[in-house]
Amino acid sequence: MSLTLKKLAYESLSEKIIAAAIEVHKRLGPGFLESIYENSLVMELQKREIEAKSQVEIPVHYIGVEVGRHRIDLLIEDKIILEGM
Repeated sequence: MSLTLKKLAYESLSEKIIAAAIEVHKRLGPGFLESIYENSLVMELQKREIEAKSQVEIPVHYIGVEVGRHRIDLLIEDKIILEGM
């Protein structure tokens, strides 16, 4: 049986995000509130010329009707949602 590996959508961008998150963790270490890491990651991503929006509110629909709104932690390049750091 042959194993075929699928390429991830936005693989290159994902690798850049992971590298930025590792840099933040290296510099700050453990023990801070999520908001500290989130703010730091936004700064690190922007430093790397990657667009990142924090606390973006999006509508949630059920059967075509908006039933509420959800706030996502980070929206990166309008392609990747990052939650719970």
